Amino acid sequence: MGEYTINGGRKIVGQTKPGGAKNAVLPILAAAAMMGEECCIANAPRISDTLMSLDILHGLGCTAEYDRSSIIINSSGLCNATIPNVLSGKMRSSILFMGALLGRCGEAKIGLPGGCPLGARKFDYHIDALTAMGAKITENTDYNTFDCIVPSGKLVGCTVRFPTPSVGATENVMLSAVFAEGETIIENAAREPEIIDLADFLIKSGAKIKGAGTGRIVIKGISRSSTKPACHHVIPDRIIAGTYLCAAAMTGGELLLTDIRQPHMVAITEKLHEAGCEIKLDDDFVWLRAPERLVAVNVETAPFPGFPTDMQAQFMAMQCISQGSSLIRETIFDKRDKHIEELAKMGAHIASYDDNSKEISGVEGLSGAVTYAEDLRGGAALILAGLAADGVTIVKNSHHVERGYENIDLTLNELGADVVLHAAS
Repeated sequence: MGEYTINGGRKIVGQTKPGGAKNAVLPILAAAAMMGEECCIANAPRISDTLMSLDILHGLGCTAEYDRSSIIINSSGLCNATIPNVLSGKMRSSILFMGALLGRCGEAKIGLPGGCPLGARKFDYHIDALTAMGAKITENTDYNTFDCIVPSGKLVGCTVRFPTPSVGATENVMLSAVFAEGETIIENAAREPEIIDLADFLIKSGAKIKGAGTGRIVIKGISRSSTKPACHHVIPDRIIAGTYLCAAAMTGGELLLTDIRQPHMVAITEKLHEAGCEIKLDDDFVWLRAPERLVAVNVETAPFPGFPTDMQAQFMAMQCISQGSSLIRETIFDKRDKHIEELAKMGAHIASYDDNSKEISGVEGLSGAVTYAEDLRGGAALILAGLAADGVTIVKNSHHVERGYENIDLTLNELGADVVLHAAS
């Protein structure tokens, strides 16, 4: 079991960049499996979720290897439509291969996806949409798999209307619709930047997609012979960017982040400014200077362009040392609260306001403690708390953090922190 040791009390100061987005590269890797061509995915983060996706691609018969910060993939040799539990069970995004494989092969067998334990994140939207397109999907409880087949041999486009926007389900329908017969329309589609990035890659590969980034996406099916090789640069990771900005804010530091996309950062930087930080935001950089004492701010998560759920835990850690009381309301996941008990070990005052809201009463400072990461973003929040705390903080279960942050210890150390990663034996 790996762990981070953080010697707190050091300011985060300097310049860095966030790297490629985890939530963008994973659906793009699933898309690469279906296109049957060679492609180059540049700015691909070397994180454990990406490496797991490469293992899945290898198991399907594709070639997929890193070349520095790019991944070169050739899926022309895909010869298998089965993803075993040992691979699928380690990340939720493995479900995206369902749409990709059904679109290309007309069948798929996928072990039940895993990932962070954030509550009742069911796959109903995915299954209902793909079923409407002609797939037959059965959950095999004996083997913990989704057994999927298209009886007619080819999916058929239709109109899919989601009750609420879902990023993963939107991506799965986009993937399955590329080779479907006719036209597929997604109503109430997710609008996240990662949706646009997936569409951009698919279009470069020959797909016909309009409306990505809006609530209505239209995909016109193409033939397999219409695909072409593509090279794509993954968008910067807005969540990593937000995490490092919080690190500077919590330690009284000053940080310049380059290689960002301004529209992706606005919800985060507005809240940091409200908390008292001095912010300069331009097309491709953001600069932050922390105040003497942060001011408590209320946060409510929402689909893009609202405040991202993946920044909720980090902002909660920040609110723990802010002046005053704040309310954080989580509207996306019902169990995104594993970090609360761990922050309390460090002296944080957090109380339940209702089922979805937590009230945080800011304290003068936190104290180092032994803590346990139970999910990706909660683990990042504990690292942030450790940076601002007096003494030594240990964050165990580092593998959760490594799913989404590439060398977070080294990056923070370059900015003035003292973080040591003790790898699992």
